[in-house]
Amino acid sequence: MLVVIWAVAVFGFQIFLRVVEKPTPEAALIQFEEVWNNIKSGEASVAEYQTLAQTSLSVLGKIFVAADDKVALNNALSWSVYQLCDSAQKVNLYNELVQFEKIKSEITQIFDPIYLEAKSNLISSIAPIIGLGLNDVRVKIMPVELYAAQMNVFEAANMEKLPAVMSKYMTHNQSFLTDTQFLGFPFHYFYTAVFLLILFVFLCWLYCVRVDRRNKILNIQE
Repeated sequence: MLVVIWAVAVFGFQIFLRVVEKPTPEAALIQFEEVWNNIKSGEASVAEYQTLAQTSLSVLGKIFVAADDKVALNNALSWSVYQLCDSAQKVNLYNELVQFEKIKSEITQIFDPIYLEAKSNLISSIAPIIGLGLNDVRVKIMPVELYAAQMNVFEAANMEKLPAVMSKYMTHNQSFLTDTQFLGFPFHYFYTAVFLLILFVFLCWLYCVRVDRRNKILNIQE
């Protein structure tokens, strides 16, 4: 009986969670998909290139991105920033980025003042170009995700791969079990992290009660 209660409570809930869940895109993915056809055809506006840069940064800022996927994202970001620059800005930005990459390769710790100054200068230069405010958290990672060698060309392989990469990291399975709040927590989290612990304690108590009752019936004394 205890095993059945435990199995239904744990695995039954997980199975039900999988049954009712549905893929839900982040807002950034919807924005990316709206501009992607124009990006591919070379007919994108300034705002659409900015959207490509911003959404690429949104994915690059996630906790884990596979190395192969990162190549496509870095290429998209670097190339879109380059497309947004005028002739003079392209020269200045390229030289500034090459210098930053040199500094980055030589430092021994990220608090190096020369490195921090170069990073801050890049942020100040590029953030307005891609339409981000300096208080946007994405601008903090922008300098380390830009590569001078990837600015001139958006490689065909990376362009082909990018939509799948964006969908992979910006689509999440959601349902009323994940969207419902209970005692300040998403219900699925509360159920797994709190309720199942309470259930475990209850089952331990029930086991002890049943064993004590059985011992009395059999006249067993400890």
